[in-house]
Amino acid sequence: MRAVAQRVSEASVTVGGNVIASVGAGLVILIGIAPDDTERDAELLAAKLSTLRIFADGDDQMNLDVASIGGSVLAISQFTLMA
Repeated sequence: MRAVAQRVSEASVTVGGNVIASVGAGLVILIGIAPDDTERDAELLAAKLSTLRIFADGDDQMNLDVASIGGSVLAISQFTLMA
């Protein structure tokens, strides 16, 4: 299992000109899942990503996680990460 996480102020997924998903401030996660990945792998990755302190606090230090800012997560399947 591989993931690329990006901090965003807003993001959306558009297919055929239609927005099918969107978030405000938070994370966009591109995720690739291999056939031998387990539910436990997914749980560990989710725990790691949810506690990444990559958002600025009041002192402009990268000290807050996505939940601390009331942010959202947009996860996008990206099988090419496994190529």
